[in-house]
Amino acid sequence: MYINRMLEKDILEGARYFPVVAILGPRQSGKTTLAKKIFDTHTYVSLEDIDKRTAAIADPRTFLQLHSNQFGLIIDEFQYAPDLLSYIQTTVDEQKRQGFFILTGSQNFLMNQSISQSLAGRVSLHTLLPLCSKELADAGLLPEELEPILFQGLYPAIYTKKTPPERLYSQYVRTYIERDVRQLSHVGDLSTFQIFLTMCAERVGQRVNMSEFARECRISDQTVRRWLSILEASYVIFLLGPYEKTLSKRLIKSAKLYFYDPGLVCYLLKLNQMDLTTDARRGSIFESFVITEIIKEFYNNGREPSVYFWQDKAKHEVDCIVDLGKRVIAIEVKSGRTVNTSFFTGLSRWKEVAPQNNTTETYVVYGGNKKQVTGYKNVVSWQSITDEIHMM
Repeated sequence: MYINRMLEKDILEGARYFPVVAILGPRQSGKTTLAKKIFDTHTYVSLEDIDKRTAAIADPRTFLQLHSNQFGLIIDEFQYAPDLLSYIQTTVDEQKRQGFFILTGSQNFLMNQSISQSLAGRVSLHTLLPLCSKELADAGLLPEELEPILFQGLYPAIYTKKTPPERLYSQYVRTYIERDVRQLSHVGDLSTFQIFLTMCAERVGQRVNMSEFARECRISDQTVRRWLSILEASYVIFLLGPYEKTLSKRLIKSAKLYFYDPGLVCYLLKLNQMDLTTDARRGSIFESFVITEIIKEFYNNGREPSVYFWQDKAKHEVDCIVDLGKRVIAIEVKSGRTVNTSFFTGLSRWKEVAPQNNTTETYVVYGGNKKQVTGYKNVVSWQSITDEIHMM
């Protein structure tokens, strides 16, 4: 079974204008499947294969000649042989064929550095995250209730191959730590890194406290920063910064930590689906899910996310601020199924301090379904976030 991806249109558009298309994103997000579907006449080669990787590193010119065909070449997990970029640059400058090289990678920290040096102006960059709720809805696979999607997460194999979440995330964490972290990041103490990853899950939706991480893991502040960068670069977490265009001197400065996938958080915290109905962390996991849905909307339309949070020293807070230039959208996230007036407290304060030269819109995204939205303006179900909040 294949689930249509919203990013497909933007990738095809990029292939019209650039000789190289790079599809980046976490492991298991569907990059290979999407690349093969769109560019089905290209030759495919994966550098996960040790022999292929060795050949690409040892003799890049011969590697490219052997595997390319008249239509083009897909190179999967390209970060394992970044020196190929120099040889790809020479080829594209000579041939000037759009959409010829398709590169996929799950390690952004190597890919972007190499691309900026070798393929500036020659590459169309795209980010493919796990499925969004709209893609599941279009495929008729979106759950009726909130708990299943938080517990299962949104990695394609859970829906296309019916892979049990526990099995998928167990293999994901093992592969990520034992392969990616060890080979690409030179982390010496893998067991401590796994503890650090679980600590991140425990702090989803909270502001990052470097000293606390360092103290509890018995590592330095510098190591904390480096490990957070590794998790960011491999699309496991993202750090949401504060919105600073209004009352900047009073704003909380530290970033908040979120995960790109709620199922991974549940796995790391050993939460089952039933736990999510009562666990105190439900609200933070749901908040992470909603903000990630908004970020996916940007990426799926070929745009960089412009998403923040807002909080002042008096603890007035709005979970998500979307800055669209002349439009600013403030979104409060509440996991409850019953809407009440307390949902709007942060938004009321935001309206008092919002930039006057912008059009400000406010919404509450909550944990109920579409049928339960009655009597309140601008209340949106988690099932229809991007349908009802227009960000493009």
